[in-house]
Amino acid sequence: MILLQVIPELDAGGAERTTLEVAEAVIEAGGRAVVASQGGRLEEELAALGGELVRLPVASKNPFVLWSNMHALIRLIRSEGVDIVHARSRAPAWSAKWACDRTAAHFVTTYHGTYNARSALKRRYNAVMAAGERVIANSNFIADHVRAEHGVGEDRLVVIPRGVDLARFDPAAISQSRIDTLRTRWGLDGLGDAPCLLLPGRLTGWKGQREAIRALAALPPDGPSPHLLLAGDAQGRDAYVAELDALALELGVPERVHRVGHCTDMPAAFALSDLVLTPSVEPEAFGRTAAEAGAMGRLVIAADHGGAREVVEHGKTGWRVPPGDPAALAKAIADALALAPDDRAIMVAAARDHVTTHFSTRSLQASTLRVYHEVLNSRP
Repeated sequence: MILLQVIPELDAGGAERTTLEVAEAVIEAGGRAVVASQGGRLEEELAALGGELVRLPVASKNPFVLWSNMHALIRLIRSEGVDIVHARSRAPAWSAKWACDRTAAHFVTTYHGTYNARSALKRRYNAVMAAGERVIANSNFIADHVRAEHGVGEDRLVVIPRGVDLARFDPAAISQSRIDTLRTRWGLDGLGDAPCLLLPGRLTGWKGQREAIRALAALPPDGPSPHLLLAGDAQGRDAYVAELDALALELGVPERVHRVGHCTDMPAAFALSDLVLTPSVEPEAFGRTAAEAGAMGRLVIAADHGGAREVVEHGKTGWRVPPGDPAALAKAIADALALAPDDRAIMVAAARDHVTTHFSTRSLQASTLRVYHEVLNSRP
C-alpha cells in the first residue's frame, strides 16, 4: 500500500503527530508513507521513520493555489501509484478530493476539530472533511459533531481516538538528568520545592492561559505558592504575549509565570511538573495533552467540555472544571496540591490505567490500518 497524507505543516500539534504515527504503521506493514506538506519541525522525525516528504504549499487557502495543488497531487498520485490519500485539514483536503476524483486513489479524511461554521459558505468549506469514503473522528465528541453537522452515516464514520506512545511517555523511562536539564533550560533551578503547574499548548487565547494566570493569583495565600509554566510557541501572537505578561503583572504574580517556549521533550516536562492544566475555553477535539500527562502519572485539571471528558474522569483520574472559570480552576488546583499522598497514588494509577487501556498509539495505528484495508477492498 502506498499512502499519501496531506497536512498543511509538520510542526507541533496533535494532527501532525498522528500523521507520523500513521506513517510509521504503514511502513512497518511494508508500505510506503508519503506526506505532502510545507514541512516543519517534524520533518527529521518523518525521515527517520522512513517517510517521504513532498513539499507543497498546502497551507494556503487561496483558490488558485488550491487548484494548482490539485494538479500537483494528481501528478504525484499517478507517478507514485498512490492507493489512498488521507487529508487532515480543510484547505489541502479540497485539493486532495479533486485529485482523487480525477484518479483511482481512495479518499479518507480525519475530522480533527469542530471547525466552527458561522455561515453557509463556511459550512460548505468545512464539509470536505466529511466527504471521505471513511471519515475518522478522533473522539466521540467529534463524531457527534460530524453526525449533527454533516449527517455522515455510520457506514462511513469511524471513531479512532488519538494515541499516546506509552513507551515514550513512561515515567520509568525518564532519567533525572533529562528532568534537570530541562529545569535548568527553563530557568527553574531556584524554585526549590515550589510546585510547578504545567500548561502545554501554543500561546493563543482559547487555550486558557489567561484563566490559568487568574487562577494562580486567586489561590489561597496560606497555601503553597506554585509556579505556572506556559510551554508553547506564540507563533507570531506578540500582542497576546504582551497581554499575558501585563495580566501577570497586574495580578501580582509576574515572578511565578514562566513562558518557556516550545518544548521538544514533553515526557521530561510532565515529569518535572506537579500538576498539568488544560483549561481551554473552547472544546478540545480530543485532549492529547491530558492523555500524555496521564500516561506519565501526572494528574490533570481539564476544562469540562469536548474530548477532555473522555480522557479525564472527574474525581478518579483528575478533575474537570467549568471552562472559562478561574475561580473553579483555582479551587481545583488547591484541592489537587492538598491531596494526601495515598489518595494521589490511587488517582495516578487510575489515570495511567485509563490511558493505557483506551488511548495507546498502537491502538490508533491498528485501527487506522483496518480503515485503509476496508477502503481498499470496498470497490474494484
